[in-house]
Amino acid sequence: MPTISQFFGIIIQMFWREHAPPHFHAQHRAELMEDWNLCQSKQLPRNIAPLE
Repeated sequence: MPTISQFFGIIIQMFWREHAPPHFHAQHRAELMEDWNLCQSKQLPRNIAPLE
């Protein structure tokens, strides 16, 4: 799995042998899921606080 980028303590890696469809593993998962649900309901997503 190659590392694509690193910034603010975040490491972006490509797991290209994983199953389809492409998906992401990220911090703030609960907030991201809430924003996804809001967007699916045609509502604006909420801001997520940046990493410190």
